[in-house]
Amino acid sequence: MITMENIVREGHPSLREVSNEVPLPPTDEEKSLLNDMLTYLKNSQDEQICSKYNLRPGVGLAAPQLGTNKRMIAIHFEDLNGKLYSYGLFNPKIISHSVEKAYLAAGEGCLSVDRNVEGYVPRYARITVTATDLDGNQIKLRLRDYAAIVFQHEIDHLNGVMFYDHINEDNPFEIPDNAKAIE
Repeated sequence: MITMENIVREGHPSLREVSNEVPLPPTDEEKSLLNDMLTYLKNSQDEQICSKYNLRPGVGLAAPQLGTNKRMIAIHFEDLNGKLYSYGLFNPKIISHSVEKAYLAAGEGCLSVDRNVEGYVPRYARITVTATDLDGNQIKLRLRDYAAIVFQHEIDHLNGVMFYDHINEDNPFEIPDNAKAIE
């Protein structure tokens, strides 16, 4: 079981490296790791398990956050409309995006960052992602607003990019051009 002890923090070299594609089909070890990543997210959103194992709640986790530079991400959350996004993905890739931007009004956080980083993180409001799921299926997801932001945050980890790299250093709360706030 993955716990907070397994998650590397700011300053760890794997967080700044570009991750390698996972040769398909993935190995049993890679599938097991991705399943464990998804399980961490589910556990972190369960109050009893979260409290028992001292987990920080999360909606996304990328392999580099475990010190593994492979293009693997796990996502698990329910949006405001009750739609469940629960995915373990190999080699996710953004194949198209909107011109319009979006940002979380409350800012972003990260399981690998133990401090509060204030500021708006501009992202694309809509993206299309292709990937291979845990069952070996090629999938294509059209995402918008919060879901699009979560996926972009995790895919950034695969490219050695941290969320705060996007924040305007001179004016962290400057509203990005052509952007809408997501509550």
